[in-house]
Amino acid sequence: MQRTGTCIKTLTTAAALTALAPLATANAAETIEEVYSDYQVLLDRHLVTKDLPGDGLVSAFDYQAALERDDTSELLQRQREALAQFDTAAMDSREEGNAFWLNAYNFFMIAHLLEERPDGNLVDSVWDYGGRYNPFRASVFERELFEVDGEEHSLSGIEKGILLGDTYWEKGWAEARVHFAVNCASVGCPPLRSEVYTPENVDDYLTENTRRAFNTERQLHVDGNTLHLSELFDWYEEDYVREEGSVRSFIKAYAAPEVTEAVEGTDRIRFIDYDWTLNAPENFPELQDSD
Repeated sequence: MQRTGTCIKTLTTAAALTALAPLATANAAETIEEVYSDYQVLLDRHLVTKDLPGDGLVSAFDYQAALERDDTSELLQRQREALAQFDTAAMDSREEGNAFWLNAYNFFMIAHLLEERPDGNLVDSVWDYGGRYNPFRASVFERELFEVDGEEHSLSGIEKGILLGDTYWEKGWAEARVHFAVNCASVGCPPLRSEVYTPENVDDYLTENTRRAFNTERQLHVDGNTLHLSELFDWYEEDYVREEGSVRSFIKAYAAPEVTEAVEGTDRIRFIDYDWTLNAPENFPELQDSD
C-alpha cells in the first residue's frame, strides 16, 4: 500500500508541474520586466530623448541628476542583486535571451559610470577607465565586473560572447541588430530606449532602433556618391555580412525607403569618426536649447 501511495503522489506532482509549464511561459515577459524594475526606474527618471527631423532619435542619460538622488545607490544595489540571483537557464527563447542580455549590458554600463568615479567625478569618456588612452589598464568593456547568475561577465563578453557568440548563432538567436540596442554610454552610440526590453517588445525595438539609427546623421548620411557610416559598420562588418550578405544589404533590409534610395546612389563608403564623449545631456548639440 505504501508503494501505491508513493506512485500516486509522484504522478500527481508530475501532473501539477505539467499544468504549470504553460503558465511559466505566459509570464516570461512579466518576469523580465520584474527583474529589471529598478533599472526601469532609472530610465524613467534620468533618460532624456529627442525625436529628430526625418524620424531620427538621440538620447542621453543625466548622470548628475541620478547622483543627486538619495536612493540611486539603493536602486543600483537592488538591481545588481536581482541580476546576480537570476537563473539564466530559465530562459528558453530568442526573445527572452536577447531582451535579458541587452538590458544587462545597458544597466551595467550606467551603473559602472555612476559607481566608479575617479576622484569623485564622472569620467568624460568611457575610455578614461583604461584601454585606448591608458593601455596599462583594461578597458571598461573587458573587465569582468558584472555578476549575472553567480558568474562575472564583461560588457564585451555579453555583446560578443553571448548576444553575438557562437551559441546564439547556432541556436538562431543572434541578431546583428543588437549593435543598435547596446549603448556604450557615448555620444556616438545608438540611443538608449525609455523602456526595458522584454520578450514582447524586443523584436519591434530592434527593428525600430536600426531604422531610426539610419535616420540619424551621426550613424548614416549620404554626401554625393559617398555613403558615410558609423564605425559600427567597420568594427562589426562580419555580423552584418553573416546576417544579410553585405553591409549594404543589411541597411536595405531595415532602412526607410528614402534612405535605401539614397544609399543605392552611392559607390563608396567612408566611416564617421566615433564620438566617445560621455552621453550626458550637455554633450548633445541636439538637446541644447536654441534660445
